[in-house]
Amino acid sequence: DVVGIFCLVSVAAGLDFKYHHAEELEAYLKGVHAAYPSLTHLHSIGRSVEGRDLWVLVLGRFPTHHKIGIPEFKYVANMHGDETVGREILLHLIDFLVTSYRRDPVITRLLNNTRIHIMPTMNPDGFEATKVPDCYYTRGRYNKNGEDLNRNFPDAFENNNADIQPETQAVMNWIKNETFVLSANLHGGALVASYTFDNGNSVTGSLNGYSRSPDDDVFIHLAKTYSFKHTSMYKGTGCDNRQTFPDGITNGYSWYQLEGGMQDYNYVWGQCFEITLELSCCKYPPEDQLEKFWQDNKVALIEYIKQVHLGVKGQVTDKNGNPIPNAIVEAKGRPHICPYRTNEQGEYFLLLLPGTYVINATVPGFKSILETVEIPDNTGNFSALKHDFSFSEASIRSRVASCPKTPLYQELQRASAAAKPTLHILGLMTVMLVIFK
Repeated sequence: DVVGIFCLVSVAAGLDFKYHHAEELEAYLKGVHAAYPSLTHLHSIGRSVEGRDLWVLVLGRFPTHHKIGIPEFKYVANMHGDETVGREILLHLIDFLVTSYRRDPVITRLLNNTRIHIMPTMNPDGFEATKVPDCYYTRGRYNKNGEDLNRNFPDAFENNNADIQPETQAVMNWIKNETFVLSANLHGGALVASYTFDNGNSVTGSLNGYSRSPDDDVFIHLAKTYSFKHTSMYKGTGCDNRQTFPDGITNGYSWYQLEGGMQDYNYVWGQCFEITLELSCCKYPPEDQLEKFWQDNKVALIEYIKQVHLGVKGQVTDKNGNPIPNAIVEAKGRPHICPYRTNEQGEYFLLLLPGTYVINATVPGFKSILETVEIPDNTGNFSALKHDFSFSEASIRSRVASCPKTPLYQELQRASAAAKPTLHILGLMTVMLVIFK
């Protein structure tokens, strides 16, 4: 197989700093997998409108499947086809990870304790359609059907009437089939780390120009982790004089309101904390700048992955030690609008900053278990604090629990609006406290 031999040679020779079109990108990923078969798993999660594969390379000690206790992490780039820096630096990240494994102790521990999914392009059609690179905008931003993929997901605040595109559906299925804990999607056109929520209403504080999630403290930490490890993002200078971002971060809604975004979908329906990384003022910069972009982002990309080990994780089991899927496990005072539930193996992962928390495990029909845990910063140990829950009363069969795709925050807003005319202000304040605490 000539192609296979070529791939191995190109992997061994290192990766060029240039733009890799669909065939070259596919050849590179196949070459990496051929050269590192036990460390990588290559699969397509679906196809674009024009039939191009949506490739994901998985890296880790157990690349082919989820292992209990090992969190799942993902990077997605190029969902806007004309925003190209992320696409290339993810290829260089892959190159760096596979060549550093067993040579660099930090990367070795990272890959032994984390399953890392890398999708260099979510919109291959848009990339190929961008014939004339431009710093500001081209039609390649959209997919082949002219849809903006970052306005195409179900929205927690309002009805998103956009037709779900094949690329979006593939990512939604992927999120559903894995236990992703942490993620970032890579964009261009600014230099900032933006975090949830991108949309909002009065319930999340949008009247004050900021849409706050129950895990706002964690999101600020995640965004700052990236911006401060980047060579210049933390300076917050933005791309022109009109726009500055203190510490190089922003709440998505504060920057501009956005409906149907991928990061809010991950957080609400995927139980996965995702931030949006804007990596370059110029959307499609000249090739000779790619090496500098890689150097600027290299440390930040690695440090951000380590944050998947923040907080607490564990299993919920019955009296026979069998895992209980779909048990609700959340930290008291920060309920999610779609309660966070255990996976098929009864596992939960909660990203929390160091501190003391009451963790509430609930199996419908049984008494909740509340336990106080002291959470250290374990990111350096590559393992979140482990804390299991055992329901001793009964053996429990799995109940399917899915969260509706309707705009969930609309219901909360109606509830608070209904309380206003009467004197149920106390009730409203309780709702607000529960959401914001």
